[in-house]
Amino acid sequence: MKNQTPAVAPAPATGAQRLPAHADLNLLRTFLAVYRSGSFTAAAPRLALSQPTVTAQIRALEQQNGRDLFTRLPRGVEPTPYAHELAGQVAGPLDALAGLEDTGSVAAPVHLAGPSELLCVRVLPSLVPLVAEGVQLRVAQGLPEPLLEEMRTGRHDLVITTRRPRGRALESVPLADEEYLLVASPAWAGRVVGHQAPDDLCAALRAVPMVTYAEDLPIVRRYWRTVFGKPLNARAAVTVPNLYAVLSAVSAGAGVSVLPRSLCQDHLDDGRLALVHRAQEPPLNTLFLVQRPGAETNHDVIRVRDALRRAARDW
Repeated sequence: MKNQTPAVAPAPATGAQRLPAHADLNLLRTFLAVYRSGSFTAAAPRLALSQPTVTAQIRALEQQNGRDLFTRLPRGVEPTPYAHELAGQVAGPLDALAGLEDTGSVAAPVHLAGPSELLCVRVLPSLVPLVAEGVQLRVAQGLPEPLLEEMRTGRHDLVITTRRPRGRALESVPLADEEYLLVASPAWAGRVVGHQAPDDLCAALRAVPMVTYAEDLPIVRRYWRTVFGKPLNARAAVTVPNLYAVLSAVSAGAGVSVLPRSLCQDHLDDGRLALVHRAQEPPLNTLFLVQRPGAETNHDVIRVRDALRRAARDW
């Protein structure tokens, strides 16, 4: 009888690496936090660990696996292909385990941030039903880049911003398109009635004081460029700290400005403001909803996110 060579089990496919039997659960949790936040520094407060401890745990996991997990960059880290594969294996089980550990406990507050005016006029009113159901909110205001940087450090769960975040660490979805309108008090608007041709209207508006929140008139200049097709040659008559103050000053008769429809629609409806020009294609600003990686482990974050997306259909 001929000798037979024993069958050899095929090697596992490259894309199906197995975790080592001695993989430590705490090390995997630390790895996932770094993977989701994009840096050792940002992951540390989320884990209640020091940054050196996070670094040491990642090194220990790399030694156990015999592979590098992250490429160190001047700001943060970049996951290696193996890290992407490992995250795909452990994220679901670790998130499920975290959910079991939280069963019966009070849900953590949802940390939400965005532009001040939008939060007050649109966002908070749309979340009132959730607050009545027990959802806790911690709301902050600010400019896009600082808020996104704070999100990377774990400070915010959801951020509404007018800029899509750079890179792939933060996921975002379009939320709504904000329409911008050229408005003034009825008295000032009445002075330029009949001057609807762009050249005539621009000439007539030179006699109307310009109200803005910044010396360089960013929103107004954009309106002139996109709607009238020409640069704005004017200086601000009044500068104020924010768009709420612009709305207040213009409604009181200080002059003309460009404001988002969400902020000034009520004033238009009740006659405190009037449209100075009805653009066929008014300037739009896309609002994005950004969610911190890992925030979905708090079910209330999902409830707030979904409520905002439903409400934004009517913004």
